[in-house]
Amino acid sequence: MNPTNRSYLALGDSYTIGEGVPDIENFPHQAVQLLNQQGLSFGKPTIVAKTGWTTDELQQGIAAATLDGTYDIVSLLIGVNNQYRGRSSTEYAEQFELLLQQAIAFAGRHPQHVFVLSIPDWGATPYAEGRDRAQIAKEIDSFNAINKSLADEYGVHYIDITPGTREATTDPSLVTTDHLHPSGKEYGRWAAKLADSIKAAIGL
Repeated sequence: MNPTNRSYLALGDSYTIGEGVPDIENFPHQAVQLLNQQGLSFGKPTIVAKTGWTTDELQQGIAAATLDGTYDIVSLLIGVNNQYRGRSSTEYAEQFELLLQQAIAFAGRHPQHVFVLSIPDWGATPYAEGRDRAQIAKEIDSFNAINKSLADEYGVHYIDITPGTREATTDPSLVTTDHLHPSGKEYGRWAAKLADSIKAAIGL
């Protein structure tokens, strides 16, 4: 690997690994591709994420992973499975704050190099047919209010991708073949927002 390559650590769940799409279409890989196309030098992202993970399971995954010191950029997107399993917002707030502290530590104690992405609204997908979509949206908004508040408190970047995910109700191209997870097209929209935010954060 080119020693000048910047490093990127992505922490999360199925939305970070890109369940249902090739690795190169998940948002961390697409963000790196965009940044490299614009003359920046990023290596392949390191991803610690698994489909179904809640906040505490991500904590366990981080503890079990072999991570190399610090990273130039760290992203964190977690919480949909807490909501899906009916876990409490109080528990989410406590565990998300610990994860955010870890993310900042992985970024060499530079909060401006940490990027929190909001939780997508899976209630807008075909998978949610027959469920209470309004209640799902309300709970997702509640969890996002928590992670937004903590992101602001710790001085990290916050990228609100949730409104765009709600367009899946009228645009099936934004969802992959499992009718639940985002398509490469949708991940591309997140990646573009993330890449723009990274460029601004590192002064490029």
